[in-house]
Amino acid sequence: VQLQASGGGSVQAGGSLRLSCTATGRTQSNLLMGWFRQAPGKEREFVTAITWSGGSTAYADFVKGRFTVSRDNAKTTVYLQMNSLKPEDTAVYYCAAKYYSRTGVGSPSAPTYAYWGRGTLVTVSS
Repeated sequence: VQLQASGGGSVQAGGSLRLSCTATGRTQSNLLMGWFRQAPGKEREFVTAITWSGGSTAYADFVKGRFTVSRDNAKTTVYLQMNSLKPEDTAVYYCAAKYYSRTGVGSPSAPTYAYWGRGTLVTVSS
């Protein structure tokens, strides 16, 4: 599975951005996809995840109510709509995926994700 993320950029606080991540290769119905982010000097952290069907999602507390994850399986693409952005959201955002057949989205731990895209930088200025 190869992942290609796009949509990063610079925005002022309170603004919005939408990230996209397209999966190619061996995509199938148990391919769960997620977003992580890593700010300078900090560890990579979980942001959100979504199952293939879109029926289950999970969000980190710090983005609940502001970020929304969705997917278009016809395009094998997952989206991250980010609203009400804050300076502390500044980070490199990474798309990730793993095969997962159980209920829900499983562990938010980064090592449980087998596939990673190159990051896209999001900069939020105050």
